[in-house]
Amino acid sequence: IRGSDPDAAVYWLARMLEAGEDPVFVARRIVIFASEDVGNADPQALVVARAAAEAAHMIGMPEAVLCLSQATLYMALAPKSNAALRAYSSARKDVKRYGALPVPLAVRNAVTPLMKQAQYGVGYRYPHDLEGGVDQEHGSYLPEAIVRRREREGFEPYVQPSDRGWEGQAARRLGARRSGQAAATGEGAEHVVVPGDAEGRGDVPATAEAGEPSDGARSAGKAGERGDG
Repeated sequence: IRGSDPDAAVYWLARMLEAGEDPVFVARRIVIFASEDVGNADPQALVVARAAAEAAHMIGMPEAVLCLSQATLYMALAPKSNAALRAYSSARKDVKRYGALPVPLAVRNAVTPLMKQAQYGVGYRYPHDLEGGVDQEHGSYLPEAIVRRREREGFEPYVQPSDRGWEGQAARRLGARRSGQAAATGEGAEHVVVPGDAEGRGDVPATAEAGEPSDGARSAGKAGERGDG
């Protein structure tokens, strides 16, 4: 499926099911694949995968193969992106590196007088009241320590959308937004990574969280080596 080969995808699906593989396991793998390997290149993929999993569970075998086959072919034919996995992996690395950093004061909700005295919410701009619905002047909603690191080392966004499918459209909007924020905050244009730029792939850890197949994907691959997956 990851290789976008629908013939091979449905063949190995048949091999798995005819060998006695649990259809629930297959359905789970398809749902995971929808987010891990298709992602926002086609957001509908997760809807299709979830619907197929529920339908297969409700119908049971042997007709469940129809739902699983449909979902398998959808995933194989869909545009691919692992940007969601890569983004989470990069963010997770900073969480591990810095720990529980404080929320910026401007985006804290001042629900008590004491919080207001502590300047919670001061400087917050409601995006819906701004042109385009985006606060171009707000440098970042991220913790200050991460912002400072980015200023020292260069702007390395967690989110690096692909140029495929729906995500490609979102990437262009995001690129324009980041360029506008850089101009508004005085950051150099060289620090802005335009989605789709090879330089914007960032330093991703060489772990499963960094864009390699998940443990579940590896287990599915091992099943294939046995001849039933």
